[in-house]
Amino acid sequence: MAEKVLVVEDDPAIQRSLIALLSAEGYSVVATADGAEGVQLATTEHPDIILLDVMLPGLSGLQVCQQLRARIYTPIIMLTAKADELDKVLGLEMGADDYVTKPFMPRELLARIRAHLRRTNLYEHGDVAEGPIKVGPLTIDEAARDVVVSGRSIRLTPKEFDLLVVLAANAGRVMERDQLLEKVWGESLYLDSRTLDVHIRRLRLKVETEPSSPQHILTIPGVGYKLVAGPRESA
Repeated sequence: MAEKVLVVEDDPAIQRSLIALLSAEGYSVVATADGAEGVQLATTEHPDIILLDVMLPGLSGLQVCQQLRARIYTPIIMLTAKADELDKVLGLEMGADDYVTKPFMPRELLARIRAHLRRTNLYEHGDVAEGPIKVGPLTIDEAARDVVVSGRSIRLTPKEFDLLVVLAANAGRVMERDQLLEKVWGESLYLDSRTLDVHIRRLRLKVETEPSSPQHILTIPGVGYKLVAGPRESA
């Protein structure tokens, strides 16, 4: 069965080109130009991935993203104008997994879609740790995609969860930025470090007692990040 892509894009020419590109690659495509309808289609059509334009009439792409993240875990790639740097960050802050700038290269967009779907398929086919991963107050159940911090269950976006799993699987070890981009997003060639930094910041807000003074998700200046059980392991 063909994987389904929901396209929420109000520019007729761009929407047509996306439908043609994705259909030629064998994807099933559902499209709309309306943000509110996009929210409805995301919950009724059960797409495997969503391409969401930031600039939509009425309900904006950022609002759509925020509403969807409260309901579903489907990967979301934001489509942003090249100059709108703030929109890129805001999209990630709202829970988007990735963004692609317009005008985009078909090869880049397809690579990003494949990378997200590939990661999702790994979990659907059971390529996960046999038991929970425990690091300090964190307990991560890959099969259930559930995270508990000090007895409290927290809700993560797909990429936040994937990032935490990679850090936890390498607990105590410094993970370079390029390593994390490659392992979590799969196509580091097309990514910049802002995507990683925003996801780390969001993870800290959900995992750390004091996000501004993290005790578990540590920054290693000039290198990357590492996850530790607590302050004693931070050196």
